[in-house]
Amino acid sequence: MEKNYNYERKKLRLPEYGRHIHQMVEYLMSIQDRELRNSQARVVVDIMGNLNPVLRDTADFAHKLWDHLFIISNFQLDVDSPYPRPSSDMLAPKPDKLAYPDKKIAFKQYGKNIEHMLRKLAEETDEPAKTMTAVNIAKYMKAKSFEYNQEHPNNEVILNDIRKMSKDAIQIDENAINSLKTDYKQTQTGYKNRKNHSAAAHSSAKLTARSNKSNQKRRSNNRAQYGK
Repeated sequence: MEKNYNYERKKLRLPEYGRHIHQMVEYLMSIQDRELRNSQARVVVDIMGNLNPVLRDTADFAHKLWDHLFIISNFQLDVDSPYPRPSSDMLAPKPDKLAYPDKKIAFKQYGKNIEHMLRKLAEETDEPAKTMTAVNIAKYMKAKSFEYNQEHPNNEVILNDIRKMSKDAIQIDENAINSLKTDYKQTQTGYKNRKNHSAAAHSSAKLTARSNKSNQKRRSNNRAQYGK
């Protein structure tokens, strides 16, 4: 008895329709008479629709059946379809090419957004608000530069970079930049004080626990001697 396994058969393009529908489509492509081929194609489409009778009333159901007919035939079936004939490109459409930015970042340590922020800030007419915002941006630039280079930049470097990116439209006083350095030092000092205070509290807790343990041991020895 000759055995016929599915893995030895031709691969189905749309397995949900089964092998019999695929064989019917192969027979359609072998019909020479075009009129007969068209009539038989409509019969095959009706049979394909009977496999899912619940979906017959849905929109574009017949259109999908005709598209599936051409897909099963690998788009080689030549029949007159009531709908536009699909192409093989619809199965594997190529995605649209993304437009990547082609402009280089002048200061990579700050990022591209800093350039946009400074150029937009250059259009600000309120000078106090403009200066305050520029100081905050400078503080952010110092932090980003430290992340990138692992060292704090000189104030003069920050001022020059701001002038270059804003095209000399933003001028910051040197004292404003120096205040950022002072605030940083105060923050570091406060952090060290909190750290020292925490270490002292931890040491005091250890000493208290050790003293309680010693007192408990002494009371236990006294009770043992009293019992004797």
